[in-house]
Amino acid sequence: MQKNLVIVESPAKAKTIERFLGDDYKVMSSYGHIRDLKKKELSIDETTMTPQYEIPADKRKVVTQLKAEAKKADKVWLASDEDREGEAISWHLCEVLGLDEQQTSRIVFHEITKPAILRAIEEPRHIDMNLVAAQQARRVLDRLVGFKLSPVLWRKVKPSLSAGRVQSVAVRLIVEREREIQQFKSEPYYSVAAVFSVPTTDGQGVELKATLDRRMKTQQEVDDFMQQMKTATFAVQSVQRKPTKRSPAPPFTTSTLQQEAARKLGMAVSQTMLVAQHLYESGHITYMRTDSVNLSTLAVNTSKTTITQLYGEEYSHPRQFHTHSKGAQEAHEAIRPTYIDKQTIDGTPQEKRLYELIWKRTVASQMADADIEKTTINISIGQEGSTDIADAPQFVAQGEVVTFDGFLKVYRPTEGDEPQAETDEPRQLPLLRQGQPIERQEIVATERYSAAPLRYTEASLVHKMEELGIGRPSTYAPTISTIQQREYVQRGDTKGQERQLTVTTLKNQSVTHRKKTEMAGSDKGKLLPTDIGIVVNDFLMDHFPEIMDYGFTATVEHDFDLIAEGKQQWEKMMKTFYRNFEPTVEATMQSRSEHKAGERVLGNDPVTGKPVMVKIGRFGPVVQKGQPDKNDRPTFAQMPKKLSMETITLEEALELFKLPRQIGEYEGKTVTIGTGRFGPYAQHDGKYTSLGRDYDPMTITLEEAIELIEAKRKKESEKHIKSFDERPGLQILNGRWGAYIVCDGKNYRLTKQQKERAAELTLQECLDIVNG
Repeated sequence: MQKNLVIVESPAKAKTIERFLGDDYKVMSSYGHIRDLKKKELSIDETTMTPQYEIPADKRKVVTQLKAEAKKADKVWLASDEDREGEAISWHLCEVLGLDEQQTSRIVFHEITKPAILRAIEEPRHIDMNLVAAQQARRVLDRLVGFKLSPVLWRKVKPSLSAGRVQSVAVRLIVEREREIQQFKSEPYYSVAAVFSVPTTDGQGVELKATLDRRMKTQQEVDDFMQQMKTATFAVQSVQRKPTKRSPAPPFTTSTLQQEAARKLGMAVSQTMLVAQHLYESGHITYMRTDSVNLSTLAVNTSKTTITQLYGEEYSHPRQFHTHSKGAQEAHEAIRPTYIDKQTIDGTPQEKRLYELIWKRTVASQMADADIEKTTINISIGQEGSTDIADAPQFVAQGEVVTFDGFLKVYRPTEGDEPQAETDEPRQLPLLRQGQPIERQEIVATERYSAAPLRYTEASLVHKMEELGIGRPSTYAPTISTIQQREYVQRGDTKGQERQLTVTTLKNQSVTHRKKTEMAGSDKGKLLPTDIGIVVNDFLMDHFPEIMDYGFTATVEHDFDLIAEGKQQWEKMMKTFYRNFEPTVEATMQSRSEHKAGERVLGNDPVTGKPVMVKIGRFGPVVQKGQPDKNDRPTFAQMPKKLSMETITLEEALELFKLPRQIGEYEGKTVTIGTGRFGPYAQHDGKYTSLGRDYDPMTITLEEAIELIEAKRKKESEKHIKSFDERPGLQILNGRWGAYIVCDGKNYRLTKQQKERAAELTLQECLDIVNG
């Protein structure tokens, strides 16, 4: 019998830690929380704010096993994660297992290494009830908001919707950005670039590229400038060389890891956290939910040794970074490799790539600054035999040379939303002297348009949420996943519009004009609000502005921090909030309005005179023609995804009522084009084929529809392996993971050997698998 029982959160962590502690210790997993608020009830006393917890059905077996082992052990150690959620898990374990808090040791560590685990055993503490209170405050507040607001949305907008304190504010960010883009008026301008020839000692000459220091507004202004440039002379007015240093970024926090993994590796925020969790539980990195940029003294010293061995002593520059945000997670370290001298690991491709990113960022943070020489060359414009043209613009050439690469040898951080190649090198300018004349080769003026604000990516949304103080490291990934699962936001592409630009070129003494085409406004993989998301956002903004206020959300996070520090009572905070919140919910629930949320009248049908409107229907946005009365019923048309409730016109809406339309016959049966809950489709012989994104239901031809129908048939024939006449509801199909059985709508897995002989399986063998 083991003298000690250690309880951790995950089974993967349990195996690793048991290996470190030896035979006197048994390590078991609680598989996360063993107790939570009831799923289908508010589960909170609305007078006292006391939460009412239950053990979920799927955790009862685990609890029984933990109770049995706790009774056998001389001592119980609670080793859940070192954050508020982990502290709450330990407290729930104490309560449910009947442990004496004073006799139970709480141990914490932020890396799963033998020294860290043994050190934690030597330095136990008691459960920090302030951290537990902070977690309970968050859980209770989020439950109150979710359970009280969701029924309001069911009645006023559409059944099965949900609201959440953080998720709703995240949707607001995306909706407001989309409206900024829609309202943005792009203005044309002209950017001017020149290529000059600089003579060298061998007479060959080198190119010098420069840009004009101002934009031009009209084509006429460009043409006048080009005429002037035909006889202009050019000389180096000034050369400025400025040595500067570039310092490395701090090691990763949760949010910066999510952002960089998205930019450099193309990983979704939820995927990053899942992979990081595996790396942590395997002992490869420190705890991955942190907003601290601190490194331990051991990590700093190990980094110095590793850097000196790999790159040389001149590349080492030990330093500490400090976190500016407050919060209980300040005590953590930044995310770093547990063993910094370990450059690579074994694991999945994603684990290897994420580990390499963490290793590079950590090591770079302890490396010397990069020395850079920035050069700016101003080129004046003049005329032969005269002074410079009055108020003439100048051409400016800029470049930089890395004189010592320092941390750039290992890691180049990215900025903004677009991925950057780590091999991008700034250009070096030729050596020039002040007053030196240079010769024009060509000048090119390109028409451009001012750019609208960028849509959010998952990475930039995390950055914005952190900037506004919305949520904490542990909430970013689930929030972004939730708003997509709820279909308030979708990660998708937007097609741009073709735009013609004028390019004006001066070469020798000839000015030419040509047109070029560009795609404007196209986006890939950005976060776009859905019609449902927009309607819910507007409804909540109208009726619950405090909940949707960025300042309120950030203030709440600050209050949670005060509770965690023991400076505020969580029950008092909840009562104050609920006293103002509950009457607003009740008033909104009882309010009456002429139109449902999101409903918008577009006008009247010119043929029938009936009103035409857009609204949220049972399966999403629909167009309605007419109003219900005794003598007539309204007709409905499902809105295709390419149209928006905010921008659809009366003409576009009326077009939808032309569906379904018959486009001809195939194999003696009619082909009908329509649109439904899942988008536009072709119906033939009782079967439906999706038109996808490439075909417009109003213009698709019979030939194109037949191609789609045949393609679907081919795909289905490849999917079908075997069926049985004597048992119609049972068949063997081929799926993404190989062969499987479908019986009466339920799927059944096959073993590897069964998959290999799937086509040979008999009916009896299939029934044996189905019946277990």
